[in-house]
Amino acid sequence: MKILVINCGSSSLKYQLLDMDNEALLAKGLCERIGIDGHLKHQPQNGKPVFDEDVPMPTHTEAIAAVLDKLTSAEYGVVADMSEIGAVGHRVVHGGEKFAASVVIDDAVMAAIEECVPLAPLHNPANITGINACKQVFGSVPQVAVFDTAFHQTMPGKAFMYAIPYEYYTDLKVRRYGFHGTSHRYVSGQAAKLMEKPIEELKLISCHMGNGSSICAIDGGKCVDTSMGFTPIAGLPMGTRCGDIDVSIPDYLCQNTGKDVTTITNELNKKSGVLGVSGVSSDFRDLTKAAEEGNQRAALARDMFAYSVAKTVGAYAAAMNGVDGIIFTAGVGENDAEMRADICQYLTYLGAELCPGCNAKRGGDRFISKQDSKVKLMVIPTNEELVIARDTKALVEK
Repeated sequence: MKILVINCGSSSLKYQLLDMDNEALLAKGLCERIGIDGHLKHQPQNGKPVFDEDVPMPTHTEAIAAVLDKLTSAEYGVVADMSEIGAVGHRVVHGGEKFAASVVIDDAVMAAIEECVPLAPLHNPANITGINACKQVFGSVPQVAVFDTAFHQTMPGKAFMYAIPYEYYTDLKVRRYGFHGTSHRYVSGQAAKLMEKPIEELKLISCHMGNGSSICAIDGGKCVDTSMGFTPIAGLPMGTRCGDIDVSIPDYLCQNTGKDVTTITNELNKKSGVLGVSGVSSDFRDLTKAAEEGNQRAALARDMFAYSVAKTVGAYAAAMNGVDGIIFTAGVGENDAEMRADICQYLTYLGAELCPGCNAKRGGDRFISKQDSKVKLMVIPTNEELVIARDTKALVEK
């Protein structure tokens, strides 16, 4: 079965087409500037040329149609026609408390995703748009929703509740939800394979470190705590998000700057994190370069991030009463060896001993700890699209 995986933003659409008979990637691409003018970069994996040109995309429906045109074209295509695509899997950011697993999309599921819009006003509307666009183009082809929040639904109340009036939870659903669940689920499964042990016997800490970053405590294959909260702004300081701060700060800033709460919230989401501290960039590669050139604020931003990750790892080791393996994944986690080393220098008390030579290597699932390290340190490239495709295949075949 060939499955198309869709990840819709408000003006973008990322996609992959996978042959799930052997889990081979057939093509991937990105539609940008949807609703403005439109641009498509389509990358076949069969040796055919890359298509990288402007294409009119007034809505996501035209974007989906453009993708299908390239997937089936003689010059750029990887399938003979649309009928070869057996199902579509969608990344949906927020499923609230309604979904603890992936589901085949029907009217009831769409209504539930709509109900979660207030919890993810920037993401769920785009996900809904992508699903509706695929309905128009694909008709009755099965579609599946895979939720970022679903993996974290196993958290106990002591982990997901906030110490605020209880009716804010019962009436307004204010609680910790967590995000990056599809990534945490994938890399923890790969870690168990790498360690050659059943995941049910392992206590793992997954560090998804990119422009958006979160850490997840996984005990026996189930999430027991995670650093992002009611929204993705919580937890670690990230590329542009502030992470955990004193809740009185926004009110203080409003009173002393004359800015309204919407403006301050926007700054905490888009102008804070390592960008706000460094004044240089939200890209950790730029911070490294600036720090090497003597920029103290850039060095401070990197130090703050490493320190925050290490503190959270320590907290999750305590939450699980031990840890067997620590995973680094996503853009920074997979590629920034210096950042991994900066974090691991705090973790020797756990019995996590970094191997500098192993840490310097690149590519694939691998250990970066010393052979006799009590706690295994690993780098595992994430593959959320493959998880979405696997879930879609399993549900459609069932």
